[in-house]
Amino acid sequence: MFIGSFLAWLVSRTDLPFKKIIATMAVLPYVIPSYIHALAWLNLFKNSRIGGAAGVFQYLTGITPPDWLSYGYFPIVVTLSIHYFPFTFLLVSAALTSIDSRLEESGEILGATRFHILRRITFPLVLPALLSSFILTFSRVLGTFGTPYFLGTPVRYYTLSTQIYSNIINRIPSVGYILAFVLIIISSAVIYINQRMIGRSKSFVTIAGKGFRVTETPLEKLRYPLLCLIGLLFVASVILPLVLLVWQTLTLYPNDYSIKHLTLLFWIGKANTAFAEGEAGILRNPAIIGAAWNSIKLALVSSVIAGFIGIFIGYAVVKGRNTKLASAVEQMSFLPYLVPGIAFGALYLALFSHRFGPLPALYGTFTLVALVCIAKNLPFTGRAGITSMLQIGSELEEASETLGARWVTRFRRIILPLSIQGAISGFILVFITVMRELSLIILLVTPETRTLTTMTFRYQEQGYTQFSSAISVLIIIIVIFGESLSRRFGKKNGI
Repeated sequence: MFIGSFLAWLVSRTDLPFKKIIATMAVLPYVIPSYIHALAWLNLFKNSRIGGAAGVFQYLTGITPPDWLSYGYFPIVVTLSIHYFPFTFLLVSAALTSIDSRLEESGEILGATRFHILRRITFPLVLPALLSSFILTFSRVLGTFGTPYFLGTPVRYYTLSTQIYSNIINRIPSVGYILAFVLIIISSAVIYINQRMIGRSKSFVTIAGKGFRVTETPLEKLRYPLLCLIGLLFVASVILPLVLLVWQTLTLYPNDYSIKHLTLLFWIGKANTAFAEGEAGILRNPAIIGAAWNSIKLALVSSVIAGFIGIFIGYAVVKGRNTKLASAVEQMSFLPYLVPGIAFGALYLALFSHRFGPLPALYGTFTLVALVCIAKNLPFTGRAGITSMLQIGSELEEASETLGARWVTRFRRIILPLSIQGAISGFILVFITVMRELSLIILLVTPETRTLTTMTFRYQEQGYTQFSSAISVLIIIIVIFGESLSRRFGKKNGI
């Protein structure tokens, strides 16, 4: 929150150079999955005392990093902070943009110091944005599995998410389900506290009927030092992880980063029993190609079905506006986002692992994995559907109803064609999210339904870091391609 808020203030309220480029770059750390940041950290700082293989830092300097730097609490906090600061940046920058500079100038005229103005005027006005970013970040971090597993397990540093996985895999499912319930209780309690804090404040109004003006704060001599600092942040959060992962994929041996031993064996090499127990490179490996197909199929099926459900949610909410039922539907459609991912997956595993009345046992099937992805991503498509429906005038449907068209015909011939363009943004957002999902599906996949993300997890667990890094790079390429599409289709609809 500190990184995101400070960056939002620099972009929104100062004369910092290249602000548009910085605003675009600030979203990229979230595009890269959090566990890939963790793998990049391991490639850089892992030491030879645990696991036997040295990282890039030890290889280049000869200095063995301490365990607290390589594994455990510190690297988990750093990598997750780098991954999630875009939440705060997006929300706080939007809030700061809407604050009239005359509110702050009035305090300055009355003799208030810069710090006093920030504490008594600016901070209270952006408090809702800060609390929202806290909720979004807290809920996602609470259920994150990959990052604490990769960085915490080597030194036996556990979180609730890794303990849920461990208990269910070790056939103690009852303890795992209890821990999942604890995660949901913690998340719910924090959301309740957040609502109480906002409710107690008198007003957060910054846009009214009076004139509006935003005055930039001059940074003077700090402009370029701050610009360099932001550049270092983007290098650490985007460029360095990608470089480290690509370098790792080209190393013939895990702890040898010399140029003479660089190879494409783990990309296009044939099966060789001298390396990775005879596994072929990822572009020749049938298991990885199958997992890639599963990932793409899962992402497509989930995005299309969730997208159409989102259209129906948007239709129901907009047509029933100002009613308690419509409000309840809108609130319930957003709830899955606030449930930690691994807890959500654990609940679906408990529900569908055995036949229960008319519900069949779906564990081990593609249907279950798709079902949990659809349910978890309804907040994206629901919001996209509501946005699209708000743009469609009711007189269009009323005219067709006057001419005798039934609801099915009206929806198929009028509502769906007019709303589909806006809903495409929701489709693509779900596609990107499912392609990089690990925490949500790690408990549900089997050898027949494994995806690229779970293959990354398995290879990393077995010590085949070149394979896990190569698959991670492949995921990033697909995700960035999807992100470019989402930007292209989402500009018009503001999603």
